[in-house]
Amino acid sequence: MVHTLPTLSSQTRSTMASEKHSILSLPYSTRAEQPNTSPLATYLLSLISIKRSNLCVSADVHTTYDLLSVAEEVGDSICVLKTHADIIDDWSEKTIRGLEEISRRKHFLLFEDRKLGDIGNTIQSQYTRGPLAICTWAHLTNAHLLPGPSIVPLLFSAASSCLTSLNQSVDTTITAGTPRLSLDSSNAADSPDRPSSIFTSTSVTSTSPAPSFPVASPTSPNSSTSASPPQTLFSHTRRKGRAGSLTTATTTISQTFEPTSPRHPVSLMHSLSMGEDSDEPQTKQKALEELGLPPHARGLLLLAEMSSAGNLLTPEYTNACIKAARENQDFVLGFVAQRSLNQEADDAFLTFAPGVSLPREGDELVKGDGKGQQYRGPEQVVGRDGVDVVIVGRGVLGAMDREREAERYRKAAWKAYEGRIGRR
Repeated sequence: MVHTLPTLSSQTRSTMASEKHSILSLPYSTRAEQPNTSPLATYLLSLISIKRSNLCVSADVHTTYDLLSVAEEVGDSICVLKTHADIIDDWSEKTIRGLEEISRRKHFLLFEDRKLGDIGNTIQSQYTRGPLAICTWAHLTNAHLLPGPSIVPLLFSAASSCLTSLNQSVDTTITAGTPRLSLDSSNAADSPDRPSSIFTSTSVTSTSPAPSFPVASPTSPNSSTSASPPQTLFSHTRRKGRAGSLTTATTTISQTFEPTSPRHPVSLMHSLSMGEDSDEPQTKQKALEELGLPPHARGLLLLAEMSSAGNLLTPEYTNACIKAARENQDFVLGFVAQRSLNQEADDAFLTFAPGVSLPREGDELVKGDGKGQQYRGPEQVVGRDGVDVVIVGRGVLGAMDREREAERYRKAAWKAYEGRIGRR
């Protein structure tokens, strides 16, 4: 409907779209329980509810040190960290290891903003191979539909093959000691003033045939564990830091994944989402512990609209993205767009929107960056246009205190969401 009424102003069309679809008035916690929601979408909606955060920070930096610093500083305030791995000058296994450790500890998903958009065979390789090996570490990625809708099932197939190869009995040795995860881009000696890291070495042995994709949460009740396992399953050679730094006991974990949905702590999730006990860190931490690690699955966001001025993504193109998403709901979580694209009764897609900014205290909102990027505030993006997750980049990255600024954005975006569902 939105795309077929070009004579209306964009504000009027966005308002109509937000008012039309009933799912936009539902709390995230309720949407997490919908029966047709994929395991990864269920997990993300649950995570958003528990952390009371619909904020994604775009870490557009250029070194491993800066990337991990951003993740560390903003991690408590976000539900997703968006990366551009191909602009990190020193991308390596160290980068992947650091992102995984921080994302587990601070509870957020990783979204590689790769914007895949080539012929099928090429994008399958770009997604699963090479130095980035996106599928092995990023929970989410995105793609243009310009090559045609066939790329979506091809990416699904690539993800399935990648994860199925990992969905076997995994023997993991965890050696926990005093080493620190170095944020030094020069790979210098480990820094003593950084958070401790866990180093793992993993060997995969074939057992029974692997179940089909998507497989399961590591928190499955059928998992056999003697400690909390890391989510890093793909086999890499791990650097173990300086000699003599790993000296404590070793625990071996044997884990098998089952094709089930992730657990989500319903009662605690609802109370936190509704604002009850929201000031109680113990309640939040307990809910996060019950939620556990993300499911062993991958998700795709289709790039349906862009925030840059003069972009060439036409209404016909956007409609094609919606159609492709409906045909691949097990894999496509939603869209990167400027507003909610849920139109039909059964639509339950998530929308991520870039170009979100807040004015500095005493200032007016800056409308653009002089390079084509256009900015809007959370009240408009979330409250009026029905967006689920706001993406903020330079507004947080350029702040003197990133942690404080990320929290300011989180509160503003959450307040806009509460207004949308009629909670305030």
